[in-house]
Amino acid sequence: MKRITTTALAVALALAALAPAPAAVAQTLGQEPIGAPRVPASHSVEQADATLAQVARDRAAVHARYAAEEQLCYTLFFVNRCLDKAKEVRRVALSELRAVEVEANHFKRVESVERRDQELAERIRKDEAELATRQAQPAKPLPPAGASAGAPRAPAAGSSPQQRQAAYDAKVQRQQAEEAAGAGQRAANAAAFEKKAQVAAQRQVDVAARKAEKAAKLAARQKQAAAEERRAAEAAAAAAKR
Repeated sequence: MKRITTTALAVALALAALAPAPAAVAQTLGQEPIGAPRVPASHSVEQADATLAQVARDRAAVHARYAAEEQLCYTLFFVNRCLDKAKEVRRVALSELRAVEVEANHFKRVESVERRDQELAERIRKDEAELATRQAQPAKPLPPAGASAGAPRAPAAGSSPQQRQAAYDAKVQRQQAEEAAGAGQRAANAAAFEKKAQVAAQRQVDVAARKAEKAAKLAARQKQAAAEERRAAEAAAAAAKR
C-alpha cells in the first residue's frame, strides 16, 4: 500500500476542517449516492427565501469540498478513479440542491401571481360596489322655477310672461340634455366594468393553466433527476464491485 505523503495528509486535514456538507449530500468520497433527492415543500415566501439562502451556502460548501477532495486525489495512486468519484458526489449534491432551488423559486412565482390576482379581484369588487352605489342613487328632480340657485333665473323686470316661460323652458331643456348625457356615461362605465370583469376571469383561467403546466414540468424534472440518481447509484455500485 502506498504511504500517504505529508501533502496528502495536509489536504485530508483541510478536507476534514471544511463545513459539513448539506444534509442531502453529506457523503464522503467513495460513498454511493443514496436514493432520490428529497425536496422540502415551501409554505411561505419567507421560508422560500430562507431555503434559497441555504442552497447558496450549501452550493459553496459542495464546491469547496470538491476542491479539497480533488487535491487529495492527486496524492493517491488511482488518481482518475478518485477524481471520478469526487465528481459524481459533487454532481449528485448539486442536482439535489438544484431541485430544492427550483421548488422554492416556483413557490415564490406562484405566490406572486396569486397576490396580483387577489389585488385585481379586490379592485374589481370595489369598482362594482361603487358602480352599484351610483346606479342606486335616484335621479335628481328638476327644481321648480326660482326654488334654488340652479333654477332658471327670473327674467328681468318688465319682461312679458311669454319671455319668462321661454327662458324657463330653455333652462329645463338644458338640464334634461345634461341628465341624458349622464345616463350615457353611466352606461359606458357599466360596459367598461363588464369588460374588465371578463378580462379578470380570463386571466384567472390562464393563471390556473400556467400553474398546472409548471407543476407538470416540475414533476417531470424531479422524476428525471430521480432516474439519473438511480443510474448513478447503479454505476457506482458496479464500479465498486470491480
